[in-house]
Amino acid sequence: MGPRRLRSRGRYAARYGVEPRAHPNVAAEVPEERERRYRPIREALEFFRRRMDETRPDALIVVGDDQDENFTDDNLPQVAIYTGAQLHAVGRAGDGSRVLGAPLRLSPGTGPGPAERSGEREFDVAECRSFANDELLSHAHAPILRRVLPHAHVPVILVFVNAVHWPAPSPGRCHRLGAAMREVIEGRPGSERVAVYASGGLSHFTADYPWEHYSGPCTVGSICEDFDRRAAALMRNGQGARLGRLTSQELVDYGAIELRSWITLLGTVADARPRFLHYAPCYSAVMAIGAGYWALEAADA
Repeated sequence: MGPRRLRSRGRYAARYGVEPRAHPNVAAEVPEERERRYRPIREALEFFRRRMDETRPDALIVVGDDQDENFTDDNLPQVAIYTGAQLHAVGRAGDGSRVLGAPLRLSPGTGPGPAERSGEREFDVAECRSFANDELLSHAHAPILRRVLPHAHVPVILVFVNAVHWPAPSPGRCHRLGAAMREVIEGRPGSERVAVYASGGLSHFTADYPWEHYSGPCTVGSICEDFDRRAAALMRNGQGARLGRLTSQELVDYGAIELRSWITLLGTVADARPRFLHYAPCYSAVMAIGAGYWALEAADA
């Protein structure tokens, strides 16, 4: 059994006193099948890394949620922007020890701060200026930055959108947030080039899922493939705005609470179609995963 599934089952047992059954689809994912499903995603991540090296944007905005990592019960913002001076993206070695990446180059921007500019668009965004030990722990941010920006050579803006703690921003609110982000980007002086990365899984039901708000048939390890494929089709057709019409309860029912990050990104690209969009249900990894790339300029910047 893979380490991710072991951890998920163990956390569920610790939380609810019973270990969930293994999902039956895991048995069909022999190593060759897992490699076939994951290969396009791995290649997409490598593509993203190369694009960061080739284009060297003026800033990279990374949107994702936080699951009791940097934000805990004493402070759970719905939307937050990190505006501190420094951070290290923290990874894990095989023995579970912390591994620090290169210090991130953070880019809170000049002039009015990102939170203030968002406030002008009726988004009351929390502004966070420090994390304990200057460590970025969020698994939606740190691992992807270590993967696609290993040399930390592009300034980063970290945006946190709550997904796992109920209540969370509605899909419509997330789409409007993305649109507001685009307005802020386009309103900056000069010819700055900004990349936006949305980090989050597609449908998946984990030990930490808000089970108290779910009453359907899915269990730990389930994936709603039909929903995912419909969502991917909308994105491929430039109709991602329709995902903003979902309700928060529908996201819970389909295991798609982390789709909020994707929907925020879709607000920034409007009706543009992706250059590519891959989807893969990976029961062995306890989630469905995807990777897409939108380029909004003719220069592909």
